[in-house]
Amino acid sequence: MSDFANARPPEQKYVDMFTDYMYAEKNASPHTIKAYKSDLRQFFDFLRKIKAWNGASTQPQLASLDRSHVRSFMGSFYHQNYSPGAMERKLSALRSFFRYLVRTGVTNHNPAKDVDLPSKPRTLPDFLTADEVTALVESPEGDNVEKARDLAILELFYATGIRVSEMHSLSVEDIDFDRKFITVKGKGKKERLAPFGVKAEKAVSDLLSAQHPPPADSLGTPVFLNRRSKRISARSIRSIVGKYARQAGMNRPVSPHRLRHTFATHMLDGGADLRAIQEMLGHSSLSTTQKYIHISLQKLLKVYDGAHPRASRRMDCSIPQAGE
Repeated sequence: MSDFANARPPEQKYVDMFTDYMYAEKNASPHTIKAYKSDLRQFFDFLRKIKAWNGASTQPQLASLDRSHVRSFMGSFYHQNYSPGAMERKLSALRSFFRYLVRTGVTNHNPAKDVDLPSKPRTLPDFLTADEVTALVESPEGDNVEKARDLAILELFYATGIRVSEMHSLSVEDIDFDRKFITVKGKGKKERLAPFGVKAEKAVSDLLSAQHPPPADSLGTPVFLNRRSKRISARSIRSIVGKYARQAGMNRPVSPHRLRHTFATHMLDGGADLRAIQEMLGHSSLSTTQKYIHISLQKLLKVYDGAHPRASRRMDCSIPQAGE
């Protein structure tokens, strides 16, 4: 069993300093903090396993760590079939941790700085067609409060493209029905405005009229409740989306994140400006939003090749990525 399970390990002092800094100075979300703590715990447990860490004299041992230790740690995940994204996050946690230790004078070098991972394949986000969205939002049938809640969740996901964590934290005070937008509490404690349309407005209004107003919690007055009249969890929201996707006859998994991709893709196909979509999604970088251009251009090229009599048939309709 890990030392972490038995007693406070000596490196925990520096992990706590780092995560406090990430929360206070970098506005990292609780989810990110939890993930980084887990990654660092794994790293030091790995070092103990290979006899490279005992914590007897913490600072000298930190100074003795080098690139080979980080590479060995990251290499251990290849044999466990970890996804490239999960491995990338673990390496990012180590880089940030040691960068902080260098900045605060705890150690004089960052052993994770020059460690690279193989480039992960670029994949385009999957999305639903308009017909699939219609089938999905028409799946909750009935006039009870639970069905009204589920319909409001589905309509609001498609109307706004918000994340599941943002749906979970949505409160009545965040909704402006007159101007039809919600105030979204996004990543890194950032807030943004997300507009919604008449379908979502009706679904949410019907829900709030049907359910008894719950007491406020630390985030405000919850919009979406579980059977105990408490704020519904993100896990339950994911289950709701998956349940109605199966009920609608879809033969592939559908998650809140896929509805987010669907919102962005349909907005772009409908003529929305990329920067407006960036703002609505809460992306800090436009490059994150630009992946949706590839989807729309692929669709456009396929339509062109299939319809124009003098089109040169394309064997590969993929769009070159930036830098290619």
